[in-house]
Amino acid sequence: MTRRGASGCLPLAAFLLATPAQADTADVLDAIAACDAQRICRFAVTVRHPDSGWDHYADAWEVLAPDGTVLARRTLLHPHVTEQPFTRSLEGVHLPEGLDHVSVRAHDSRHGWGGATVRIPLEPVAR
Repeated sequence: MTRRGASGCLPLAAFLLATPAQADTADVLDAIAACDAQRICRFAVTVRHPDSGWDHYADAWEVLAPDGTVLARRTLLHPHVTEQPFTRSLEGVHLPEGLDHVSVRAHDSRHGWGGATVRIPLEPVAR
């Protein structure tokens, strides 16, 4: 086992203290799109966030086109303090032709958008 002295930890500690913390943002852990032949889709999205109550909780997630256009938004109406991570679905999302992928991001009531996102590749539309 290799042991490091205090001097080996100092640069890392200085880096961590100088880096803004992003631990409280809402992260998308997983997202699944089930689409029919007309590209009408159902999304199931798993979000993780350290919800603490009504003052700080994950309050939405969005499906984005590659150019950043918002295609759909699911509003989350209450905190999930004791349910982490949690999965919520949204049905009836129409995706335009020509997209080869979409991204999903989450929002929290204090920090806004900014946590981990998930990219979902899409199958070509059958003709």
